[in-house]
Amino acid sequence: MDWSDVILLILVVAILVLYIRLMRKNKRLRQMADESNRLRLEATEAERRNRQLKQEMTSNIAHELKTPVSSIRGYLEILLSDKPVDDERRRYFLDRCFRQTLRLSDLIQDVSIINKLEESADLFPRSEVDAAEVAKEAIGDLADKAAAVGITVGNNLPAMPLNGNHELLYCIFRNLVENSIAYAGSDINIVLETYKDSPDCYFIHYYDTGKGVADEYLSRLFDRFVRIDEGRSRQNGGTGLGLSIVKHSVLFHGGEIYAKNRAEGGLEFFFSLKKTPIRN
Repeated sequence: MDWSDVILLILVVAILVLYIRLMRKNKRLRQMADESNRLRLEATEAERRNRQLKQEMTSNIAHELKTPVSSIRGYLEILLSDKPVDDERRRYFLDRCFRQTLRLSDLIQDVSIINKLEESADLFPRSEVDAAEVAKEAIGDLADKAAAVGITVGNNLPAMPLNGNHELLYCIFRNLVENSIAYAGSDINIVLETYKDSPDCYFIHYYDTGKGVADEYLSRLFDRFVRIDEGRSRQNGGTGLGLSIVKHSVLFHGGEIYAKNRAEGGLEFFFSLKKTPIRN
């Protein structure tokens, strides 16, 4: 082999090496482009989904506002008309207006909470709080309502100090109890207890001994404006946002939640709250 053959071989090898490097570079560029396209598509899909959720939220809010506003308007039109209204009917109409006003107030408050949780959860302040004491507070506030339908509540939670938000913890326990009062039936028991020890989280088991829910509702239980019993929920003044707020509040505290029907009857929730260190 003379020098010309050696030089030619070197050139061929160099060209092959350059070609392989270019192919690898092109492959990396294609992968980067594919990844960029994937991220862009995911961002577009997330933005579309976010717009859809906001549109659904707006539509649902408008639907929820329609009934109480129409009721209040109808009662006030009767009261302000020239037709005579006796004291008993006047009292009835004013009482209905007041109840519908409370429903509007609850709806506005719940919408405000869930929007804040979804868009700017960091605005909720944190402080040293005992989740068990908050549960006790929520149960106490609902004691009369629970007793009226023969529901007893057993709070077996030990002390649960954490760095959390009192308002959101209160929403968790109050909405769970209110859900049982609204749907589980009368003459039942509600129990709160822990079910597992962990250095990182508190694990809480909440259940009632009532009716439970149809299986098709379990996967949608935490969706916004989902009502298990449309008529009864409206009668009790429910906003359809309670369990959605529960889920977001649990997520805010670094936990997870799921629900299922009890084999013995009733509905049960398993959720966790992260033992966030308390800052001095």
